[in-house]
Amino acid sequence: MKRMIILSGLLAVSLYGADSIATAFSEGKAHGNIRYYFIETDKENSATALDSRAYANSIGGKLGYTTDRLYGFTLDGTFMTTNPFALPDSVDTSIIGRDNAIQQGLTPGDPVAQEGFSVLGEMYLDYQYQGLDIWYGRKTINTPLVNAKEVRMVPSTVEGGDVSYAFENGIQIGGGYLDKFKQRTSSRFVNIVEHALGTKTETITGHTTGNVLPAYLEWHDAHHAVRLYNYYAKDFMNMTYFDATHKRQVNDDVRWMVGLQGMHQHGIGNSVDAMKADEISYGGKINGRFFGLKASVDYAESGLMVAYTNVLGSRDHEHNSLVLPWDGTPLFTDTITSNNLFSSNYGQGLTSSGGYIAGTQGVKIAYTQKFDFTGIEGFKAVFAYAQYDNNDFVKTQKDKNLVLAYGIGKFDLALKGIWVANNTSAGADETITQIDKLTQYRVIANYNF
Repeated sequence: MKRMIILSGLLAVSLYGADSIATAFSEGKAHGNIRYYFIETDKENSATALDSRAYANSIGGKLGYTTDRLYGFTLDGTFMTTNPFALPDSVDTSIIGRDNAIQQGLTPGDPVAQEGFSVLGEMYLDYQYQGLDIWYGRKTINTPLVNAKEVRMVPSTVEGGDVSYAFENGIQIGGGYLDKFKQRTSSRFVNIVEHALGTKTETITGHTTGNVLPAYLEWHDAHHAVRLYNYYAKDFMNMTYFDATHKRQVNDDVRWMVGLQGMHQHGIGNSVDAMKADEISYGGKINGRFFGLKASVDYAESGLMVAYTNVLGSRDHEHNSLVLPWDGTPLFTDTITSNNLFSSNYGQGLTSSGGYIAGTQGVKIAYTQKFDFTGIEGFKAVFAYAQYDNNDFVKTQKDKNLVLAYGIGKFDLALKGIWVANNTSAGADETITQIDKLTQYRVIANYNF
């Protein structure tokens, strides 16, 4: 990373001269946010006599600077930080340093996980010319399976590079190389495959490290959007994701949209034989598939969305859940909590939440209401209900989410309530567990600049 920054600087100086570089920096722009976050998580499970309550407060955010574009080049750097305060005896570390502890083999509530941190989360050089866009370095990206997941204090980021070209007809093609991944509760960039598999990396892939090679094709016009992604990780897995949407504006008040999606991921190379050879630990080779449908209609300031997803059942000698270790949450039926929240912790890539377990069918209904018609602009309420059912579940998982939000100018405030019955997860060894109740409350205040 240091070599990249030094070489980029030397190249720019040699090509364009000190005066031009000085202008690019002096006319650049600062950007970032200041965020306060409160979270409380309560869990109840009669089978294990579990009754826990944990919460945390933190303040932090991001501070970055982007140079003015010079002969097509810009340089962008962003520091990210989370700083807990007034912590109780039992701490919810999901807004602090949970993954910092997991990486060291410690528990999620260990004192290491309760320590705040700062990190240079982004530092990348970007070049644009007409439809061409090339970047290299540390960057926040949002793709279906490798994502920033900005639902905590700081986002997840990657280290690597990407080349894309956008045509005038709405088609964009691209591909890249992803070498490292920094999870949102970690200060450390870890090799991207090692992050997924941890101490099992060499056993499963035959290597101590690896990379992910994404390639993508996107197309959009006024009424349509199509995305096709392929992610290749040698001796680990290959993943192909597709989605498409069609939308229409009927008049000033009425608009509607329909969409479909699908994905297939399968083990390749060394991982196939390694995971089949130890079915007690892994259930067999990776072979995950799902499809989904959604539709929505909006009238003035009201909106209704309905979605359905089906993760196809696993067969003999197959791992029983989708593998999503890099904060991807592709399902149309994702809710605030049922989103594979902790499968992106270090070494937890073969674990899963209920919606992503093979054989699970999910249904989600969401209603959004804005209140600008009252004369007080900026208020919004969202209520969502989702359920995930599977023949292997003792009980159906049911999620209720309520979000009350207010935004004015650069400031926004969100109050979130989450109530989950029979919260379900699956371990790498395919063991399925359910917690009777999971309740969570969040308060998020954010100022962007």
